[in-house]
Amino acid sequence: MDVDLWVWFAVVGAIIALLAIDLFAHRKAHVIGVREAALWSVFYIVIGVTFGAIVWNVWGAEYGQQYYAGYIIEKSLSVDNVFVWAIIFTFFGVPRQYQHRVLFLGVLGALVFRGIFIGLGAALISQFGWILYIFAAFLIYTAITMIVKRDDHIDVANSKVMKWFQRVTPMTDAYYGQKFVIRRAGIVYATPLLAVLVLVEVSDIIFAVDSIPAIFGVTQEAFIVFTANAFAILGLRALYFLLADLIHRFVYLKIGLAVVLLWVGAKLALLEVLYIPTNVSLAVIALILTVAIVASIVKTRGQGRHAPEVEEAPPFREATDEELAEAEAVFGSKALTRD
Repeated sequence: MDVDLWVWFAVVGAIIALLAIDLFAHRKAHVIGVREAALWSVFYIVIGVTFGAIVWNVWGAEYGQQYYAGYIIEKSLSVDNVFVWAIIFTFFGVPRQYQHRVLFLGVLGALVFRGIFIGLGAALISQFGWILYIFAAFLIYTAITMIVKRDDHIDVANSKVMKWFQRVTPMTDAYYGQKFVIRRAGIVYATPLLAVLVLVEVSDIIFAVDSIPAIFGVTQEAFIVFTANAFAILGLRALYFLLADLIHRFVYLKIGLAVVLLWVGAKLALLEVLYIPTNVSLAVIALILTVAIVASIVKTRGQGRHAPEVEEAPPFREATDEELAEAEAVFGSKALTRD
């Protein structure tokens, strides 16, 4: 696949522009409702699908199918990431109007880390072709682990990252608007929002370790791997606000994702023995995920929306007006507000 350097710059520029538009649209803290989240989700899906059509038209059907296969894999795996975010936000009791800023920075970090991982993966594959078999074994192992531990959820209170953060960082028990750090009586404190951001970024890295080998299982073209990842990730914030209160309804999704990883891992392991056309692989992936989602909806029909249940959640709260007046921002304006 021959991609000119200017095309790379154009795509990265478009991604930066989309991030800027999103940041401008949500520059003021507010609660994002289901309707707004749905509209933004449709917006990003249309962009992702449209870019796939461009790839198909410019570079041919084979690369277009590879893009769509990678996009669907990344989009579906990102739903599992959304559920982890929902548990983290629920544990910390993050006010909904403050969640977007954390997710914006989380997605920005995810784009950076995945770009690094994709570059490393592409370099390793070009130098050591046999590493694809390592990816295949890793995907199969991950799939089996997902099936065995499908009912397990992240334990925020006992996570190593959380314990490390609490050990090294003095933290308030209150939210000071959207500030991540504040100064009080001359001492700098992290707010709970910074702990949330750290956990979100770590979860992004963990999911990248799973998803990058998966997409390399359907294409080894770095341009397709990067763009499919980027356009799938861009809509994660909207997807979170749309699906966060529906975790309990996707009862079979994790099994479906595991089967997809098994399929991709097996396809990668048999690369030199059995050629599976990309259109067949795309159809299989779409079928697996469709069955898992439809079966989940049928199984849980009649259930309404509600936040995930989290045990041992600490009593984080919003700072009082007096506390806001006594504290000052470490960066930017010294006056603290709830926005």
